[in-house]
Parts: sequence; structure tokens; C-alpha cells
Amino acid sequence: MHLPYLALEANAPLPSPSAVVEHGRILLADQAASEAGVTQGIGVAAARMLAPTIALLMREPAREAAALQRLACWAGGLTPKISLTADTLLLEIGSCLRLFGGVRNIVRAAAKGVREQGFSLTCAVAPTPLGAQWLAQTAKSACCLDAESLHRHLASLPISVLPDKTAQALARFGARTLGGVRRLPSAALARRIGAPALQLMARAFGEIADPRPAFVFPEQFALVLQLPAAVDNAGALLFAARRLTAALAGWLKARQAGVRAMALHLRQRQGETLLSLEFAELTADEERFERVLRERLNTLKLNSPVESLALVATTVAALAGRSQTLFDDASSGNEAIAPLLERLCARLGEEQVYRVVAHADHRPECATRRTGPFDKSAKVGQPAPGTGQGLARPLWLLDAPESLREVDGRPFRGGPLQLLAGPERIESGWWDGGEQQGDLRRDYFIALASDARWLWIYRECRSPAHWYLHGVFA
Repeated sequence: MHLPYLALEANAPLPSPSAVVEHGRILLADQAASEAGVTQGIGVAAARMLAPTIALLMREPAREAAALQRLACWAGGLTPKISLTADTLLLEIGSCLRLFGGVRNIVRAAAKGVREQGFSLTCAVAPTPLGAQWLAQTAKSACCLDAESLHRHLASLPISVLPDKTAQALARFGARTLGGVRRLPSAALARRIGAPALQLMARAFGEIADPRPAFVFPEQFALVLQLPAAVDNAGALLFAARRLTAALAGWLKARQAGVRAMALHLRQRQGETLLSLEFAELTADEERFERVLRERLNTLKLNSPVESLALVATTVAALAGRSQTLFDDASSGNEAIAPLLERLCARLGEEQVYRVVAHADHRPECATRRTGPFDKSAKVGQPAPGTGQGLARPLWLLDAPESLREVDGRPFRGGPLQLLAGPERIESGWWDGGEQQGDLRRDYFIALASDARWLWIYRECRSPAHWYLHGVFA
């Protein structure tokens, strides 16, 4: 995958027209600047005359290398075997064809993913890395699956794919294509252009080996994205942050891991804003990353413009394999609960979303505890001794017990209540003031109301022995 506009698009988003300058001359111009007559090699003054509103940027090789590294991490979702050049990603896809269902599918997925991150590209497929690189650099979108097809497509390439000095020497011989060069006597040609040039062509045609250094995925994910201009609207940061989350998703898939928490650092002119993103379970899903991040950014107020972003995966663990079900079943619907919790927490705040765990205490008000929705360290307590041997307990308890009237010795609520089961005595708790209850002594009953609802009521065992409604059965 060749990235012809990497020097320009590594600084995206940019106003149009725009161009990259190197050594005082235009290196690369966007489409609007090109239409105005700005071409490679002209001076800065000439470019400003042709396009007065043009935005000129000095070339930054470090920014280009960082963009290429992010794309390489992202490509880990396609294949773990990646090699890089200055402006090209080489992906070994032969071992991944069955996973994606063929060459066409994996090439389509690769091209779509790169374009979604804001980069232009040309793709080519070949049995040799240099052959694929040359075909992509010359915009030959070829798919060569065998040596014969590779030789035919490479033979039509111009000699400009070779190093400049070699191409100039061959041009003096009258050669125009690689096919024409290969028809010349090899011994005499080696004396004129050098053996390295012939070896280069031999590697492209697959006649000798072409080993490439493999891209090494970092042990820990921590990537920085420098913004081309300061941004003072948090919602506008999503496009830039998407490049980081896409790289994270690819990095996780290459490592067969998932992330439960990550941190996005918004580095500003004055200080830094930290966004902590948590997930209900280990995940490597890029769409879930983006959904949660969008919710957080849409509600964030910035106190100063953001100049760069840094994404750090803080909690990473191996992702357990899963077996697919043969038929759709009800359990598959549970997979939607975790993304829903993540979006609710991002939109409402984690303090507004919680889960309830059992606590080892026989007093109803103290039998449960609140904990965070993603708190895996919270241990579910065992029921207090004897708790499960008495009456059934309702799921819904009132915030505060409701006092009931007593008529003719029977509790009354819209009519006399019929006692179905009980009593179950719950008492003591003198050792603490849990839920402000402390020491209590009650007899609990299950009662039937006049509207056919089952109620959980109790009577104080201390004078004046009032009746209270404590819960309602579903």
C-alpha cells in the first residue's frame, strides 16, 4: 500500500489549498493547489502568486514516520507480518487469505481502512515485496498471483522505479521500460549500471530472495498524535482520535489481546486533560472505542486549546478465544449489555451508573452494596448465616419503610392485609450503625394486599410495635 500524499496527509486536517515545503521548494501539493498551477519543485514565492490563500507547511519526517507507525499498528488487524518503507506498507497476506475469504476481500478491507483514516493510497498484490511496491508506486493496481502475471506487469513499468542514477544511465541507452532493460545482455549491463541495480530487478522479479525487516509491534501501546493546529472544541477531536483508536484496535488484534481501560491525554497549551475510558469487558472492537470516546468528547468543556493527543492502553490482557454458536440463541443478546453500559457511563458519568452486589449481613438494608459498573475487584459477599432459610425476600425494597395503620389488630393498607407467611425474625446489629440501622428487632411477614400484590411487611418487636411496609414482590 503506497501512500503518495503521506507528507501532506500526515498533517491533516488542513485547509485547502495547501502544500508541503522542503528546502524552500514545493514538495507536494493538494488537488486545489495543483489545479491553481502549483507543482513540485517551484519556489514558495511562485506558489503564493499562483494560489494566494495557500497554506504552506514545512516537511516533518518525524510526523510522517509516526503516521506510518500508527498505520502499521492498525494493519495488525489484517496480518501480523508487516514491513515499512518511507511511504509504503508491505503486508504479507498469503497466510491470511482463508480468514478474509480471498485476496479481493483483504485488499478491499485494507484500502477501506486506510482511506477511513484520511490517507490516499494505491494498492498492488504480487508474489514479491519489491514487485508489489513498484506496482503500487506507479499506480498499477495489479493483482499478480503467479510469476507469469508478475513478470508481465513488471515488464511494462517505466525505468523511473529504479534509483535515479541507474534510470538516467539506462535512458541514455534508449531503454524506457524494465522489460526493455531485461532484454539487454546482463554481463555488459552489469558493467555499465552496476551489479546492485541488476540484483534489485532480480528481487522484484522473484529470481533472488528479498528479505525485509519486520515491523515490531511495541510491547506497550502509547502513541502520540501532534495536531497541525490547536483545537478548542472537544467534539472536533474525534476525527484525530480515531486514528489512534484504529491503531490500538490493530495492535490488540496482532497481540490477540483486549483492553479494559485506556487513557486519552489531551495536551493543551496550559496543562493537560485526562479522559479515562473504561469498558465492561476485555475488547478489541474499534467501534466500541469510538462510541465511548464520542460520548465523552461531546460533553467535555476545554479550558484551553488542545495541541496534541496521546492514547495509552492502561489495562491490557490476553483475549480468550470464543466458540461461535451454530444457531442464534437468547444468550447472544447479552453481548449488547456491555456496550450499552459503556455508553451510559460515558454519557451520564460513572457515579450515575452502578451495580449491586450481595453483602454478608442479615439486615435487609445492609444486605447489598453499590459498586462501579466495571469494578472487577468487588467480590460478591455470601448471604449471612440463616438468611436463605427464612421467607423469600423481594427484589424491590422501599427507600424508607412505610408506616402502616393497624385496624382490629391487623395491618391495613387500602384494606386489611392477609398474612400469607411468617413470621421471620431478624434482629441484632448492635456492633455497628450500618445504613443507620444499628440494633434492630423485627418480625417479617409476606402479606396479600387488596389489589392482589404481595408485600413484605414487618412489625417492630419493641413497643409501640408498629407495622411497616418494607418491600414489594414483582
